[in-house]
Amino acid sequence: MTLLNPLDALGYRHKFGVLAPSTNTIVEPDFHRMAVTGVTSHMSRIYIKNQDISSDERMQDLLLQIREEILRAIDLVKTAEVNSLVMGMSLETFWDGLDGNRRFVERLENYSGLKVASGARSCMAALDVLKVKKIAVLTPYQPIGDVNVRKFFGDIGVEVVALKGLRCPTAVSIAQVGEEQLRQSLVELNTSDCEAIIQVGTNLSMLRLADEAERWLGKPVIAINAATWWYALRNQGIRDQVDGCGILMRQH
Repeated sequence: MTLLNPLDALGYRHKFGVLAPSTNTIVEPDFHRMAVTGVTSHMSRIYIKNQDISSDERMQDLLLQIREEILRAIDLVKTAEVNSLVMGMSLETFWDGLDGNRRFVERLENYSGLKVASGARSCMAALDVLKVKKIAVLTPYQPIGDVNVRKFFGDIGVEVVALKGLRCPTAVSIAQVGEEQLRQSLVELNTSDCEAIIQVGTNLSMLRLADEAERWLGKPVIAINAATWWYALRNQGIRDQVDGCGILMRQH
């Protein structure tokens, strides 16, 4: 095995730079929970001045803030000499479907000179590995966010048979959604024609619950943070498995 960072005491196999909104409190501990030996993740915060996402218009305003601030976050994390980037926010990666995702990733890769793992492409890769074509989706978004999520999955030939948007009013409030509400949402989404459930929104705490839910629902429940970390690792040829974080990290 080639060591990319032989002088880095902890990240001697790979160092990931993680780009996440300054409001996000879930993605960082989730990635740490799934850590594997010799691989480290290093957070770079995208400054969010106004975290109101209580309407379609406010949600679009948040994305404008992300687009304006994200290159600065890349500049900051590159000073750690990271080897690739991981997008720790999912909505922007689904925006405007598959073509929008391509443009987003190209912008970041052209600017940074580094490969970028995005949440939307992670879900695409996961569904391909699992051979799933019909899904239910749980989001924390307003209706305009849900429309763009549906568009992405439609573009890749996956049917969304059910979707529940939690309509969280602020970016921080996404992390305040409790397990009981999430559990009820999963039960509600578990229709007979749904082959898997996908949870998007990296500030929604679903890593442990998704792993549990796979056992009592009898189907894959993919938390976006698990999918994104799995995809980032596998793209770098890192095949370590981790228990307690869902089927992707456990088996694939």
